Amino acid sequence: MINFFDLVKFRDFIVNKLNKEAVLEKEYISRTSLWRKFKPFFNYSPTPEDSAFLIPKNTSNVESKPWVLGIDGKWLRRNGVVMIYRDVTNNINLYWSFHLSESYKAVEKDFEKLNLIIKNNLPSGVITDWKGALISAVNMFLPPLPHQRCLAHVKRSLMRFLPLRSQSTATQQLRRIAKEITTIKNRKEKRLWKGKLYLWIKIYRHLLKEKTIGVGTKKKWWYTHGNVRRAINLLLFDEKHLFANLSYKFLPKTNNAIEGSNSQIKTKLSNHRGMKAPQQAIFIFWLLTFRRVKDRQDLKGLWDRLKNKICRF
Repeated sequence: MINFFDLVKFRDFIVNKLNKEAVLEKEYISRTSLWRKFKPFFNYSPTPEDSAFLIPKNTSNVESKPWVLGIDGKWLRRNGVVMIYRDVTNNINLYWSFHLSESYKAVEKDFEKLNLIIKNNLPSGVITDWKGALISAVNMFLPPLPHQRCLAHVKRSLMRFLPLRSQSTATQQLRRIAKEITTIKNRKEKRLWKGKLYLWIKIYRHLLKEKTIGVGTKKKWWYTHGNVRRAINLLLFDEKHLFANLSYKFLPKTNNAIEGSNSQIKTKLSNHRGMKAPQQAIFIFWLLTFRRVKDRQDLKGLWDRLKNKICRF
């Protein structure tokens, strides 16, 4: 039968930088004994509701300051995605879930539960990576809000379209312009940046129309500089959402608050290689749960709420 002290050890296993070998050495037990001790925890997937009592009460205060909802997914290779919904202003993970894909149906199900958490204090803005399902869900479930497209994701895509070692002068020049998108701080800098972009388009417009005729291929023709066209389309697409942060100062321009969290998750998963996707998802759920724990009293409260559910296993 597991007890509270097993939860303390399990939290140490999940939260700290120790890998399995280090834990085995620290606890002086075999791999089999360690798995037997932690198996009940891996058989239970903690929900955001399980630890909701640990969220500071002021986050649900109707009169609290404006806050921004950040949404991003942590992919477990191609085996599914852990969706994280975070108050990026106050650095609090509000909700998380696991799905096989970022489909609209999956995101819609998340928003139905997320709305129960934030209904008394709706966000003042949203920042996402601009996936179609997220855009649709935000438009449907939340009132018209300023919606910032994460510029870190945009820049990452642009750098992929415009390779560093390209031999094309046009590509190199556009790459330098694209890299500046995350450095723009005000409307004046935005105007100067747009001037550079439109000058590039004026000079190299012919490249955007250039076509290659297919010979012995299924496609009759394609754009010769397809990736350059994709980069231009991305830079010109819906300027209102690319630079919403300039009009609404409380909006961040990147989703780094969640990106940083996802990077830490990746590091911790690498410390425990060998877990299959379902185990990785449960590991992440426990990690997000334990991040709400501030002290031993919180951990004891969490144990009191979960012990009956965990001990079933």
